[in-house]
Amino acid sequence: MYSAKYLSTGTGKAIRLLSLALGLSPFCLRAQQTDKSALRLTDAGYLYKPGLNVFVFNSHYGLFGDEKLAGIELIHHEVRTATNGDVRLDATPEQWDSIPQFIRRETDKPTNTVRAWLRYPAFNFDYAIEVKPEAEGVVIRVLLDKALPAALAGRAGFNLEFLPSAYFSKTYIADGKAGVFPLYPTSHMALSNGRTAPMPLAQGNRLVLAPEDAHRRVRIESQTPLQLYDGRNKAQNGWFVVRSLLPAGKTGTVLEWHVTANTQAGWTRPPVVAHSQVGYHPDQQKIAAIELDKNSKALANATLLRIEDNGTITQKYTAPVQRWGNYLRYQYYTFNFSSVKDTGVYIIQYGTTQTKPFRIDKQVYQTAWHATQDIFMPEQMDHVTVKEAYRIWHGASHLDDALQAPTNLVHFDLYAQGPTTDTRFKPLEHIPGLNVGGWYDAGDFDIRTQTVYGTVTDLVHAWELFHPMRDETLVDQTIRYVELHRPDGKPDMLQQIEHGTLQLLAQFNAVGHAINGIVEAHLEEYTHLGDAVTKTDNLIYKPTLGPHQTEGAFSGRPDDRWAFTNRSTALNYGSIAALAAASRALKGYNDTLAAQCLQKAVEVWEEEQTHPPHVFNHGNTTGGPLPDERMQAALELRIATGKQKYADTLAAHFAEIAQQFNRRARLCIQALPYLDAAYHVRVKELVTNYKQQVLDKMSTQNPYGVPVTGGGWAGSGAVINFGLTNYYLHRAFPDIIGAEAVYKSLHYLYGTHPGSDISLVSAVGTESKKVAYGNNRANFTFIAGGIVPGVLIIPPDFPENKEDWPFLWGENEYVVGLGASYILLVNAVNQLLHTSTP
Repeated sequence: MYSAKYLSTGTGKAIRLLSLALGLSPFCLRAQQTDKSALRLTDAGYLYKPGLNVFVFNSHYGLFGDEKLAGIELIHHEVRTATNGDVRLDATPEQWDSIPQFIRRETDKPTNTVRAWLRYPAFNFDYAIEVKPEAEGVVIRVLLDKALPAALAGRAGFNLEFLPSAYFSKTYIADGKAGVFPLYPTSHMALSNGRTAPMPLAQGNRLVLAPEDAHRRVRIESQTPLQLYDGRNKAQNGWFVVRSLLPAGKTGTVLEWHVTANTQAGWTRPPVVAHSQVGYHPDQQKIAAIELDKNSKALANATLLRIEDNGTITQKYTAPVQRWGNYLRYQYYTFNFSSVKDTGVYIIQYGTTQTKPFRIDKQVYQTAWHATQDIFMPEQMDHVTVKEAYRIWHGASHLDDALQAPTNLVHFDLYAQGPTTDTRFKPLEHIPGLNVGGWYDAGDFDIRTQTVYGTVTDLVHAWELFHPMRDETLVDQTIRYVELHRPDGKPDMLQQIEHGTLQLLAQFNAVGHAINGIVEAHLEEYTHLGDAVTKTDNLIYKPTLGPHQTEGAFSGRPDDRWAFTNRSTALNYGSIAALAAASRALKGYNDTLAAQCLQKAVEVWEEEQTHPPHVFNHGNTTGGPLPDERMQAALELRIATGKQKYADTLAAHFAEIAQQFNRRARLCIQALPYLDAAYHVRVKELVTNYKQQVLDKMSTQNPYGVPVTGGGWAGSGAVINFGLTNYYLHRAFPDIIGAEAVYKSLHYLYGTHPGSDISLVSAVGTESKKVAYGNNRANFTFIAGGIVPGVLIIPPDFPENKEDWPFLWGENEYVVGLGASYILLVNAVNQLLHTSTP
């Protein structure tokens, strides 16, 4: 009981004391600060007021079904806190559960109303969803022309999913009964018809989420009962779900929710001062991008502060900020401090916003690639045990590789097998020899051949250009053992090249051609999180054994990965390009393997010239564009063998390659030494046009000077490729392409990007990605040196890279190919900075 004396000191003080005693922020009790203005429909097609946006099917379900980027979504004080507002057939849907087919969407600006039409074809079930503003929020209606199909009664419901990390350790109140959002899933589960399903955390007709938090408080009211679920009981990437079942036997408006999301009057998003968390070389341009809420008023100046070794902070440089303009949903200004060249530790201050410390130093990028080569690349190595000090990253996984994939099969992860196997093996027969080399493609555990050969090729180019002798890792292929932080007298880059090459050669030796890849057969293995050695029993499947029987190296458990093996000439060319390149790098290191690589590359090239190309296209697993792959193979073979016939192929197809020069510029530049003077003239014309049409226009497209891509996968890869393209162009034509065009890509990766200023390379930079979609993502942690896809532009204009929720693969999933290309880019930048001036 609170003493009466606390109420005798005046109403204002009493409220403050009471709020503190309850653990609430004082502003939570000040209703007059709430923004009561109504939402309005913007020209961009979503409902808006300061502090709250409501997207209504501005995005649709994606390539992998439920990606948490569809339906009705809430952007609450500039955080996307809710998604997937739609009719679903499960209380807590998982990624591959049923999703509806989107039909169309309409907006009505006079009434600020958005409607979307969808259907479930398998049930002949059509419905519409209508969203329009009311009071401080929106009303959501589900509309049916025909009553709910009997098969969906008690199953179909309207769901809205809330981001767990936005509500961790906050409370909820359902019809006056309070609870706490659990940090870890611990709610009850029920067993029905052999399946488990979560029980509701709470239910009622009025549900308030985070009543104590003015920035996250949401109220939902409905005459149809509301139920709150924890989706993480079924899958670690699940969200908190609010759900109402659709009633049977009704038409018209069958369900109505009134949703209010609290907003603070006068609220504006704090400024973001986007800069390089790694820092800058003294001779580089140093330009920070200041990102402001559309309703903020810009300050006149920004200041560069210098931190001395005794802790004192002094003003080093102050200058007016320059307006860049509007981009996406924000306004942008730039702060140019390029004139500061003194080595030291600095902070940028803009009003009350201060960045984390960063360096200006000539050696600023010297070690920036080490974490990627020392930690991330070896951690991703398949078929070996990887140890770091006291930690085992994973055991020697997938020693049971691999079973021939069944025919006429479309896999759930972009792989497919056609009507034949294109091998001597029958479906589900073991293919020997594939259990060697290769890397986990991404945050999952498949071996994607296109990734493997791209990684090998980029590492070879890094080796040949820069010859990095760094040795921090022990690799022993004979005992399948890798240990980090333990030098073994061999360059780590060559050991990584060797590891990828072993898998590529194994494919040719096993089936005679490159294969699409090797991937988990079943969802329960594909969704596995943790040590990959526990995904399978590591024993080769033998169908004559019982499911729990073992016999030496065999078992009756069909948990082996499947090899997808249809012939693709594009994959063959990409693989032999990597083998030809690797043959050069491996000479003097592993001469036997080097000779095998070149011999196989020449053999496969000759075989491919005897017939029309084999074309097999599915997903992103069957090779790049055939002209690109053919020319890369010809180039690498020309360099490896010195034979003119490969240069003749380059010349014969140059016009075809040059048609898309912006995408193929690296290849064109690499081919220049093997083409005659006329081609050199033509390439120079193309480079000049590239500068005018791409580089000169890039600075008007966004404040960062690099391509910021849309789509379901964010653009770090495009940014790295842009930097590498500009590096090769600058080396060949420094009078046309300046070095700064290369540096901007690193600045972007290190924090000069939309949405935040975090480095997209884990453990690189003062503030970097610490929660990412690696194979350890369930632990909400990172893998040092991994590069995430980065800032995803959620249609139509919201940049997002969540730093507290790892499970959005399009933003946060590491990909091994980016590791190799990033290593190449950082070494390229180091070379430029130490051999030339911008």
